[in-house]
Amino acid sequence: MSSLYPLKFKTIYKDKIWGGQKIKTYLHKDFGSLPNCGETWEISGVKSDVSIVANGELKGKSLAELLEKYQGELVGKEVYKHFGNVFPLLVKFIDANDDLSIQVHPNDELAKKRHNSFGKTEMWYVVEADPGATLIAGFNKELSEQEYLEKFNSGHLTDILNKEDVKAGDVFFLPAGRVHTIGKGLLIAEIQQTSDITYRIYDFDRVDDKGNKRELHTEEALAAIDFKHYPEYKTKYYPEKNKTVKLVSCPYFTTNILDFTKSTSKDYTGFDSFVIYVCVEGEFIVKYNNEDYQVKMGDCLLLPQSVDKVQLETTTGFKILESFIE
Repeated sequence: MSSLYPLKFKTIYKDKIWGGQKIKTYLHKDFGSLPNCGETWEISGVKSDVSIVANGELKGKSLAELLEKYQGELVGKEVYKHFGNVFPLLVKFIDANDDLSIQVHPNDELAKKRHNSFGKTEMWYVVEADPGATLIAGFNKELSEQEYLEKFNSGHLTDILNKEDVKAGDVFFLPAGRVHTIGKGLLIAEIQQTSDITYRIYDFDRVDDKGNKRELHTEEALAAIDFKHYPEYKTKYYPEKNKTVKLVSCPYFTTNILDFTKSTSKDYTGFDSFVIYVCVEGEFIVKYNNEDYQVKMGDCLLLPQSVDKVQLETTTGFKILESFIE
């Protein structure tokens, strides 16, 4: 009998040149003496920032230690076979108090060759948006590399980028290779491959508190960029109360949204994957093995593969992102 149970982790807080206060004011997470908080890493297997368990008898153990010990019981047999002792997903909240740099991430092939790393495909769920907030995803027309470079070198890069108006509840899927940036005034939940490789294309000529501009990766980005134009960049989905609704499905992760006004149960029997809950609204209690696990907005919970049936009890209602690997 596995001794695994629903796991909470200590939040890792990161201040950023573009970060703000919403992690504290909206999600009620305390980032202490940091001047701002641009990102929280909620569940991470990235070597420099491995998550530490915050609850139960495994408290204080790292995600890496758990993987080594429990392997497929934690993540699923096939997942473990494929990823070994690297946890395959990174879950974050991002508070953009200013526009992030325009950037792109490499795919698996390029990342392996250059960095011996996985690539970075990701998705965004907009938790909260200031009026008039926008973001950039992809190009607004078909381009050649030469046309892109002409715009880039003449300082008119933003002319060819696809800008989207954004509101809470919007979803964007960003396969590796898609140029993107999160705009000012957005609080976002991000689910992505475990990778911290970002090629910064343009940073609005910003300087840090020492007067230095941040490094750009113009050359590296070229081989990573997908220059195609797509008809839709925002993910279409149809919200439904008290149902599991699919948002994104790709080889790296599947994410559903559950918008429930009442208690429900989930049966993951025969499921060969861990499941992550990211709570973006309301609160609920996960009941498992006669134990209660409190989950409120801004919390993340990892259900190991061996956790098969859970009860989600609520009086307020809740909205969660449910992610796993198929």
